[in-house]
Amino acid sequence: MSQTRTPDTRPPAPVGLLLRPTHTHRPADPAGRPLPDWYGIHPDHVALLIARYTRDGDTVLDSDGHPTIAAAAEHLHRRHGIAVTEGQHPHVWPEPLDGHSAATARHGAGLVLATLPRLDIDSRDPHAISQALGAWHRLLRPGGFLVLLLTTGPGGAFGHRSTVIAAARTAGLLYHQHIPALLVPLPEAEPRTETRPVSRPPLRGGRHVPAHRDLLAFASITPEAADV
Repeated sequence: MSQTRTPDTRPPAPVGLLLRPTHTHRPADPAGRPLPDWYGIHPDHVALLIARYTRDGDTVLDSDGHPTIAAAAEHLHRRHGIAVTEGQHPHVWPEPLDGHSAATARHGAGLVLATLPRLDIDSRDPHAISQALGAWHRLLRPGGFLVLLLTTGPGGAFGHRSTVIAAARTAGLLYHQHIPALLVPLPEAEPRTETRPVSRPPLRGGRHVPAHRDLLAFASITPEAADV
């Protein structure tokens, strides 16, 4: 007897793409020092993510206290703090902006930016990943977003999209968007097949040098409310 499967009528999660900037300009901190990349993500793109997923006056938390995220949040008139989820430590909430109370900031963040894998999370254990995502989820206000950057972790471990997406669903988060971010500029001319031998691609520790990072955006509520 044949089995029928109900078709999934939900629209697919949209996919964006961050191209490596071709210009050499780099934003600077108040002391005039150039801001570093956020694990390969250019400061311009960090600011773009914050502007896209938050609104004026929102709280932006990040898991590492990265200076580029802090600078971009301040430039865009958002409050910045550190997303600390361990029970023995309080969350580091930002100072209130003019016209906004500290109590408003504590109601929840508009955006949490985090990286996976992490030293304190077993990237091979979906339950451990789900617990971590659930802790970040609880920091969000209704309609807030969690943006995860999957990068090379301790011991060369990688965050796998499918594992993270499944764990996020268990944690009550809605998969909203996948954004590949290129780490190298695109070639000026379209690559063509050539007959001459090509050099071997560069390797790092026996692995190919990564050409992109994966950013995954998750919403804290329904698809309709997540349409910002």
